Amino acid sequence: MPSLNAFQWITLTLAGAVLIALPVITSAEQRDSGEAHPPALLNHKMKTLRGEDVNLAEKYHGKVLLIVNVASRCGYTPQYEGLQKLHEKYAPRGLAILGFPCNQFGAQEPGTSQQIAHFCKANYGVTFDMFQKIEVNGPNQCPLYKYLTSKQTNPQSPGPVKWNFEKFLISHDGRILKRFRSPVKPRSDELIHAIEAALKARNTPNT
Repeated sequence: MPSLNAFQWITLTLAGAVLIALPVITSAEQRDSGEAHPPALLNHKMKTLRGEDVNLAEKYHGKVLLIVNVASRCGYTPQYEGLQKLHEKYAPRGLAILGFPCNQFGAQEPGTSQQIAHFCKANYGVTFDMFQKIEVNGPNQCPLYKYLTSKQTNPQSPGPVKWNFEKFLISHDGRILKRFRSPVKPRSDELIHAIEAALKARNTPNT
């Protein structure tokens, strides 16, 4: 029997007789128990740098996400360090950073998955989740990025990705909260405040 502080209860009566007490689960409890449907944004399967299939809905449902297209030979490549710091600080509170290598901007990500993984680990100690190389624009655009950039699914900040290290902040319930262009550093006040607000909303039960 769940505790009263975990559930709201409804008592059904008929002719003065108590029939049954039914728990009404709040949205926060549905999220934690995995009963709520995952948002449409997560209805994708991707491959990690190791070639492992990942169902985004199964792994990230209920988490705040920071989705970043990355590259190894870009002027913004040192942002890996800041992204790793964000991962270390906020992952325990429910943030997941997803890195997607892309070679569409200045051919600045030419390496294989193995080379990318070695570069990230050796130079920046990256431990957040990294995926295989994708295209974020054009006819071969990854379906996830089609969702992130389409006017239908992201009416507030649609349009093509302009360069490496653009960042999309996603709420725990799958809403695109904000888009940060490449010059916005991972440790900037603007991005940190947005992440903390998203995590606070995630961890505050609905009343």
